[in-house]
Amino acid sequence: MSKDCIYTFDGNFVDSNGRTLLLRGVNLSGSSKAPVDQPSHVLDGFWETAEAGGKSFIGRPLNLDDGSADEHLSRLRGWGFNMIRYPVTWEALEHQGPGMYDYEFMDYTIGVLRKCKEYGFKVYLNPHQDTWSRFTGGSGAPFWTLPACGINPQALTATQAAIIHCEYPTPSAEARDPASLPAMIWSTNYCRLASQTLFALFFGGKTFTPKCVIDGVNIQDYLQSHFARAFGVLAERIRDAGGLLDEVVIGWDSINEPAEGFIGYGDLNVYPTEQGSTLKKGTVPTPIQSFKLGMGIAQTLDNYTFGSFGPKRDGTVTIDPEGIRIWSDSTTEVAGVHPKWGWKRGSEWTLGTCVWALHGVWDIETGYVLQPEYFRYLPASGPSPILMEVHFLQDFFLPQLTLYLSHIRAAHPASIAFIQAPVFAIPPPIPESLLRGRACHSTHYYDGLTLVTRHWNWFNADALGLLRGKYSSPIFAVKVGESAIRACLQSQLGILKEDAVNLGAVQDAGSSEPPVNPRRYPTIIGEIGTPFDMDDKKAYDSSSKSYGDYSNQEKALDASLNATDGPNALNYTVWTYCPDNSHMWGDGWNMEDLSLWSGDDLVGNGRSAAGQHSEAAGSFAAARASSLSLATLAVPSSPYAHLSHMAKTQSLHDHLAFLRDGARAVRAFCRPYPAKIVGTPLNIQFDIGKASFKVTIRVTPADAPQMDEGNEEFAGSSSMAKDESPLPTEIFLPIVHFASDECVSRSLAPLSERTQEVDLEDGRGSASTSGTTTPCTSTGSTLTLPLTTSSKSNKGDSTVLKTKAYDVEVKTSEGTLELCEGEQMLKWFYALPSGEQKDKEVWIEVTRSGGAIKWTKSVPGGTSTRKPREGCAEWLRTLCGDEAPWSCPEECSVM
Repeated sequence: MSKDCIYTFDGNFVDSNGRTLLLRGVNLSGSSKAPVDQPSHVLDGFWETAEAGGKSFIGRPLNLDDGSADEHLSRLRGWGFNMIRYPVTWEALEHQGPGMYDYEFMDYTIGVLRKCKEYGFKVYLNPHQDTWSRFTGGSGAPFWTLPACGINPQALTATQAAIIHCEYPTPSAEARDPASLPAMIWSTNYCRLASQTLFALFFGGKTFTPKCVIDGVNIQDYLQSHFARAFGVLAERIRDAGGLLDEVVIGWDSINEPAEGFIGYGDLNVYPTEQGSTLKKGTVPTPIQSFKLGMGIAQTLDNYTFGSFGPKRDGTVTIDPEGIRIWSDSTTEVAGVHPKWGWKRGSEWTLGTCVWALHGVWDIETGYVLQPEYFRYLPASGPSPILMEVHFLQDFFLPQLTLYLSHIRAAHPASIAFIQAPVFAIPPPIPESLLRGRACHSTHYYDGLTLVTRHWNWFNADALGLLRGKYSSPIFAVKVGESAIRACLQSQLGILKEDAVNLGAVQDAGSSEPPVNPRRYPTIIGEIGTPFDMDDKKAYDSSSKSYGDYSNQEKALDASLNATDGPNALNYTVWTYCPDNSHMWGDGWNMEDLSLWSGDDLVGNGRSAAGQHSEAAGSFAAARASSLSLATLAVPSSPYAHLSHMAKTQSLHDHLAFLRDGARAVRAFCRPYPAKIVGTPLNIQFDIGKASFKVTIRVTPADAPQMDEGNEEFAGSSSMAKDESPLPTEIFLPIVHFASDECVSRSLAPLSERTQEVDLEDGRGSASTSGTTTPCTSTGSTLTLPLTTSSKSNKGDSTVLKTKAYDVEVKTSEGTLELCEGEQMLKWFYALPSGEQKDKEVWIEVTRSGGAIKWTKSVPGGTSTRKPREGCAEWLRTLCGDEAPWSCPEECSVM
């Protein structure tokens, strides 16, 4: 493996030098769930194109032809992200038909991965799905998997077997209103017939539908083998391209948010008493009601609303499919052969009838459930059969994972297996023979109340604790006040982190003894985020006083990401970044709107820098947005080259303006953190309101970095002490939080008023230690600060580090600092334990001088956007300083 390879060791990611890594990044991208010109609300061509073999996903997630990919990746890197979770759907790989792969899309994906490499990102690929497929109201599997399972996709809406965005609430032109799709209603598809059936067939077809045979194999084997092979072919293609595996692509997720379908249901006559991760909202059918609806029989369903206190029953709704069935008619295949896709269906699989009736689960004529516990137990056999309860994770999830990883590792032997169990489920014990010492617990976490209500509430609940039986009554799970909410979120993520103990916790077959020291694997929160269309999208309403106000979104996202800090010190990839996000349609999928950035929030794209529509600002805003594009910059050649190049072509105040432009709640997600650590992080604290950051690290003699011979990249600081580590702990120090007043004011000035000099190009800077000014040596945009604080000091000495870009006060237990401004990176060298000292704790605290930046409320990304009392002229002064470069035109409507 290359020197850039990442390892998993003792519960952490580590680099080739032995430093602990925190991998923090973003999902790129939520819009990859659908082709470029087919967002989920578009009905035109939706079915026709799918039936003909589907569309290419080229262009997802980035456009490689117009230069915008550089702009987006530079923005993500400038926000401090070093990791990308890269969703790819099965449909994108095999939409043309079984075994027909889209090699052009795979080659395009290789191009995007090479671009990610240029910007220094590590990537793990994610086989993404939601409620099975785009054609069952979610994303993931290709269209042909539905007719393969005997389902007629165009009957799903009429039977409410799925809620499909582009057909909501009905597909008729007169009634169709996709913009009215309720928040998160898509997730109720997990408790509807199509998704429940498809997942039951995918994971448990051999067990529960033995008659469902296609091309000579059970439908389970047919689906799983095609899924695994499709991603295996992608892995092979990436391998053969060279220079990507391990250097960029470090691993592969298991299937996104796997669902059990009906598997494990205790009684098919009733809705499960344990809600699990399935949302009750809108109509809520029981399994038998779903069966009947699927056969065209009218049913009266319970209806639920979801408010601040969770789901509440709200009467009933009668659904009448008027005889329409979701099961494909027998005439669609001739002698069991499909005329388009070519498979041969087994003789026992009768089309046109419910597969569950076909297997004796219920009787269509009487409507009775004949085997209410059909999915609760494994089939019994032998003269004295003993009923064994189903354990989905061990009995069905683990075999599918094994098959999938065998295909991935045939092409990528050193890949890290990112193991993702169903939402909030504890992963099953997984044998070390499958993990091979290279694995990670990959789980998801969302603040569910905020996600569903689209509102930041003054109370919340311990959802994970409720699901895992922590409370005798739900009332005890309620948390009131922001402090209690933040503590609760952090506690829940701590529990999810501990779930990683199950990875590698079983002995391989043939041994009766458990492992003496089970290997510890790291945890990554693969998805975490918050909606930006809160409170009926009032932040998007130009007539509202809340226009451009993302303060509640900032509170919600800060609370979630703060939960990854503290003693948890978690890796994560935020959901999501969508280059084509819009205020109207959000992320382009089921009205979700979680993108950290939106083109509709760019200065000059309908929004002025004051958060107001203003003719006076139009030409300035457009010029500014254009000037901040990186499309014309040279391609970088090293992990931080784009930032260094930025420092040479644009001063950091221009970079600061670029990083804020179009970002939503940027202060919440552009956070300081230790990216590479000599030792292990014990505690990370960041106070967004005070711009104060502190990290405490445990260091042992074993943490001494392993240096490669001739490695000049890590020569250490020229001024560091002899006993200090040759490699530093590297802390991302975002200018979004720690910029100097001068840098902030210049970032807000019009371009014509800014000097285009490079910060620190004169090689000057200063550090004041304990009241004494100390000269700083400077090379390019790097400051070396020789600190002489005592490792025994509880308080530490104070160093004021002031440059044109930064103005911070640093306290540290010991060591030497280097500030690399172009990289927004603070490098901290300190001594390793020696002699009889087995381990020690070191700490560093960084606070912006003068407190948090008081971003002008009337600029994009600010906390409020009240219209200035003095009108547009005052706004121009706020934006540009006392000397505005122009006056308001007569037609300006703000005055």
